[in-house]
Amino acid sequence: MSSTKETAQTGDRLENLEDLYPLSPMQQGMLFHTIYAPESGAYFEQSVFTIKGQLDVGAFERAWQHMVDRHSILRSSFLWEELEKPQQVVHRRVILQIEKQDWSNLSSQDQETQLAAYIVADRDRGFDLATPPLMRIVLFRLAGDLHRFLFSRHHLLLDRWSRSVVLKEVFALYEAFRKGEGLALPPLRPYGDYIAWLNEQDQRAAERYWRASLKGFVAPTALAIDWRLSNRSTPETDYGDERILLSEPSTEQLRAFAREHKLTLNILAQGAWALLLSRYTGEDDVVFGVTVAGRPAILPGVESMVGLFINTLPLRVRMPPHMPVLSWLKGLQAQQSELQQYEYSSLLDIQGWSGVPRGVPLFESIFVFENLPVGSTYQAANNTVEFRDDRGIGSTTGYPLTVLVNPGQRLGVQVVYDRARFDDEAIRRLLVHLQMLLERLPADAEAFVSRLSPLTHLEREQILVQWNDTDVPSAPVSVQKRFEAQVERTPDAAAVIFDDQQLSYRELNRRANQLAHHLRRLGVGADVKVGIGIDRSVEMVIGVLATLKAGGAYVPLDPEYPRERMQLMLDDARCPVLLTNERVFRTLPETESAVLWLDRDWDKFASESDDNPRNEIDGENLAYVIYTSGSTGQPKGVAMTERALANLLSWQLEHAGSFPAARTLQFTSLSFDVSFQEIFSTWCSGGTLLLISDELRRDALSLLRFLDEQKVERIFLPFVYLQHLAEAVEHGGTLPAHLSELITAGEQLEITPQIAKFCGRLKDCALHNHYGPSESHVVTAYSLSRSVSDWPALPPIGRPIANTRIYILDRNLEPTPVGVPGQLCIGGASLSRGYLNRPELAAEKFLPDPFANEPGARLYLTGDLARYHDDGNIQFLCRIDNQVKIRGFRVELGEIETMLAAHPSLREAVVVAREDAKGDRKLLGYVVAASNTNEGLTRELRAYLKERLPDYMIPEAFVTVAALPLTPSGKVNRRALSALDQNEGVPAHQYAAPRTPLEEKLAEIWAKVLRRERVGISDNFFELGGHSLLATQLISRVRSAFKVELPLRYLFECPTIEELAASILEFQQKAEAHLPKAITRNTQRDAQELLARIDQLTDEQVESLLKETLAESTRN
Repeated sequence: MSSTKETAQTGDRLENLEDLYPLSPMQQGMLFHTIYAPESGAYFEQSVFTIKGQLDVGAFERAWQHMVDRHSILRSSFLWEELEKPQQVVHRRVILQIEKQDWSNLSSQDQETQLAAYIVADRDRGFDLATPPLMRIVLFRLAGDLHRFLFSRHHLLLDRWSRSVVLKEVFALYEAFRKGEGLALPPLRPYGDYIAWLNEQDQRAAERYWRASLKGFVAPTALAIDWRLSNRSTPETDYGDERILLSEPSTEQLRAFAREHKLTLNILAQGAWALLLSRYTGEDDVVFGVTVAGRPAILPGVESMVGLFINTLPLRVRMPPHMPVLSWLKGLQAQQSELQQYEYSSLLDIQGWSGVPRGVPLFESIFVFENLPVGSTYQAANNTVEFRDDRGIGSTTGYPLTVLVNPGQRLGVQVVYDRARFDDEAIRRLLVHLQMLLERLPADAEAFVSRLSPLTHLEREQILVQWNDTDVPSAPVSVQKRFEAQVERTPDAAAVIFDDQQLSYRELNRRANQLAHHLRRLGVGADVKVGIGIDRSVEMVIGVLATLKAGGAYVPLDPEYPRERMQLMLDDARCPVLLTNERVFRTLPETESAVLWLDRDWDKFASESDDNPRNEIDGENLAYVIYTSGSTGQPKGVAMTERALANLLSWQLEHAGSFPAARTLQFTSLSFDVSFQEIFSTWCSGGTLLLISDELRRDALSLLRFLDEQKVERIFLPFVYLQHLAEAVEHGGTLPAHLSELITAGEQLEITPQIAKFCGRLKDCALHNHYGPSESHVVTAYSLSRSVSDWPALPPIGRPIANTRIYILDRNLEPTPVGVPGQLCIGGASLSRGYLNRPELAAEKFLPDPFANEPGARLYLTGDLARYHDDGNIQFLCRIDNQVKIRGFRVELGEIETMLAAHPSLREAVVVAREDAKGDRKLLGYVVAASNTNEGLTRELRAYLKERLPDYMIPEAFVTVAALPLTPSGKVNRRALSALDQNEGVPAHQYAAPRTPLEEKLAEIWAKVLRRERVGISDNFFELGGHSLLATQLISRVRSAFKVELPLRYLFECPTIEELAASILEFQQKAEAHLPKAITRNTQRDAQELLARIDQLTDEQVESLLKETLAESTRN
């Protein structure tokens, strides 16, 4: 102890040292946050009081000084530099100087303005934690009988209970001193007794409890409305504050329910918050922080002790979906009772006992149930003076979101939140949802936990009904009838062009009719499947049209597919007829189908009738079967109906603003559902379909010339191909100036710099973002405005098309609130029949629609994650199965890819999760560089992402590739990416030795603090076992070793020696650039400027300055 006291002597003379002891668990956390972000104002608390009546200022000052003398915590300071553990120092004598301001000559409005400015300035002053007192009183005289005073203090000293004790005693003392009397306050125990009690507790029992409680929990529960994280490039310290009050009847209903079932109001409020977290995160196992009073009943006199007793602990709440609400609440109360036995535990220790990695918080939101009323009035005995607590200017907690519940006459809820992370409107909605859950707990006590919804009735109506008001009463006309009607209108217009072949609508219809009649002779009719194994040609599209006219369903067999996959498709589809040509037929597996060679057998069909076949087509008949990848490796055939496709065309032609008679490129493979849209939206509107070869399709520069020469007006492209065209134009390719409509589908559209520039140069060209899985085709659409500068980086997918319903649902198939992610589910006329020959899979993915009125309505679960915007537009997020867990965090790979795509050194980027040799999952980025100079690219990308994403979302390594592999439909082929990497898995982490004296010294410090033999320059401090207490020690040693006042947060931003060394060098260079220059004679202005900032200089800088000045004067 003596050596530690000698250290304390640096801040105070030894004879003024009364006591010295460690910090409580909560104090440790507050101290860390204060050191980590000193500019944030975390845990700086202020209260404003009004004093009515004639104030005896002397008595007021004496009362406050008596309180400082009485309570040791008010005479305490805190030391941590060069110490293994921080200590609080109690000083024998501390003088509290009360500042006085006389504003009685100002108007009341000016007084309020002045007070508001003073409060801000006072907060900006902060406290030097090593110098007591860590509290201030400022007295403002507003009139002869009216005063206000500002009570500022660091939260390290007092919790709310202790603040109430202090104020009660101060006002009692004031009245006694005003009368000239003494006041014998009861004796009290010093705060040090509580610290001693803490040190006697059974830490092993606490460890067993917390390990069991948090078993399997490895990452904090992150609110899904945390939408600004990836847009933040610098730390923000702006906190917002929103509040609501429940009505008196609602509050009383909660109290009555709690009394009836022997529950506390705290448990009801905690339960509501746990439910809301569950609804917002999609998790049925959540953790948040709870603040406990921390005053052990076993300690005599604890209720009158003054200090910081509260503690914040993790509360894990599981929500079994089929448990009744009341039973669940009783279990939560029993869990809370058990937790209270270990509420003395240090959060730092609990973190070490949990599976959450060091450097990652256990929770991101805390819940505080106030046991004291927010406002209090203290009336002097003779009614001459009234002290009123006007308002508390609350401190921030260091956590992104804090919920405070005040059980007054009307239950109040306050949310304090980090504006860098949360949108104001989202927090207002959150409060309303919390209120809904609170009010529904008594009413729905017997309901299952999963059925309790946070939505208001108006929200539910808006989401389920208003935003799905898409009914179009007229029955859609069949595809065939629409086409035949167009033939009547424009028989001689060009319908299709391929190389030197061109067919008019009349000729196309004639040839399709002849083939259709022949197919009818072969037995093709309703639900009969016709395989189409033809390469890109006029015969291919004739075959499609003829199959539909015959009443059958076409099954595309892409010549690019592997033979084995084609065999699986043919075996599953069992097509009685196969349309092909000689070149493709040689690549097909053996088949028992009747084969028609459209390139050589056309004469056989020429004698058939050229009249339109007469078909009574049922909307539920099959139109096509398109195969998509299956999770088992076996392709699954999506059985699309005539009704769904007719509805799609009806919407596109009548409601989507498509340009009539457009010259349209047929770009996509026939095995991709967009090809249907390309072909028939063109033919049913009188446009011309332009076919291209596969070779031209793959050559961006040649394709651009083709688009321009052929005056193409409309194209459907996946995002990747659109990006390729935009890049090609940027590198000198021809701008296709005739384009008037760009439609993207198939994957997330990103507005990259290249696409923005490309579209900006295309005058009067509209960009549409379509969304729809193969199981439904297009179901939503979003049209971007003409002003490219206003386009978001990730455009929404829009709203549902005609006769289609979209729901965003949680895992219990309940609608999620606006802004909260959920699974996108589809209902209405756009749905396919299901999967061919896979009834069990169809039953798993197509469920009865619980929100529809019509019998037999179905709901398709897409497996896509999405959320609503305020205006009803839908934002696609990612595939649910494209979410991965990294170090326990749920990561959306698409978010990282979007950030990388915006980097000017990259053309494209894809991120995948791979396992290393140890089985740990790591992120790996595959990137296509914008130039051939890739030196330092990995370091550049890591630094770029570090400014925008949390550490766990930054890939461990990057692989530079010439191009990303694509599927035939134009999507990135993620499975093929691994073949591009020469290494098997992510390389194991290897020791990297220091390279400079600075890195060597840092490695030495790290090894000592972490108690390791050696530390490499790329080793992560927190992954090696570092935590907040060790971080404080390490930064203290770094400051001492390198003479730099490096902020604690630098270690969290730069957790490796390599990164921290670079930061230290940068820090030193900035400091040198701001060193003061010597004052020479005849430089009075410089001297004045220096004097104005003399208080900002260190003693060493002042001494250096004086030496230089003396030398200068000697020379002169």
